[in-house]
Amino acid sequence: MPLAGKGMLLTSMHIDPSDEADFNRWYDREHLLERVAIEGFLEARRYVAHQGSPKYLCLYSTATFDVLDSPTYRTALMNPTDWSKKNLARFKNMIRAVARITISRGQGRGAALGIIRLRPAAGSGDKLRSALRDKLDPEKLDGILSMHLIENDPVLSKPLTDDPPVSDPGAGDWFVLIDATDVNAVAGAIAARFTGPAAFEGGIQVSAGSYKLMWDLAKSDI
Repeated sequence: MPLAGKGMLLTSMHIDPSDEADFNRWYDREHLLERVAIEGFLEARRYVAHQGSPKYLCLYSTATFDVLDSPTYRTALMNPTDWSKKNLARFKNMIRAVARITISRGQGRGAALGIIRLRPAAGSGDKLRSALRDKLDPEKLDGILSMHLIENDPVLSKPLTDDPPVSDPGAGDWFVLIDATDVNAVAGAIAARFTGPAAFEGGIQVSAGSYKLMWDLAKSDI
């Protein structure tokens, strides 16, 4: 399977331009290393938007889904460094998805990532997943290396804030991830497979975008 492990944490956020230098320094010099070092975390990838929102995106792969609700991970969440506290307070429009990897097809990962956020209709998860399985075959799409489906856990997928919303309709959303050689290939794949009213039988599209890889970090690198 192209994606390592069985679990994935997806985080995405906006940052005010005046804070971006320190935010990126923190992510690159402390935060990614700190997270990948946690037991059960396998790797992380950082992205910046080409055409998408929020601007910054990060994917963390874990050996199992349970790692994302483990005592070790929860301890890290509850004990942020001072630098982390400073930057976490700057997050705007944050998305935090704690998800299971349910489909992963193809070979390899690319320098560009397409991301489509989906909202399954009530009781239609099996129908939507079945419809997506064939769509996520990259073989006939030039420049597409692999495609994946991750499904949020609605209980764990909540922003890390002091006043989370009582009801978050997006907590159970799914994400299609498209690994590609460049952003033009992403656009082509979305147009060919994921456009039109019948593209997602059993669900609706919430948003779509394309991102460029900034860098990645594997457990073996640390």
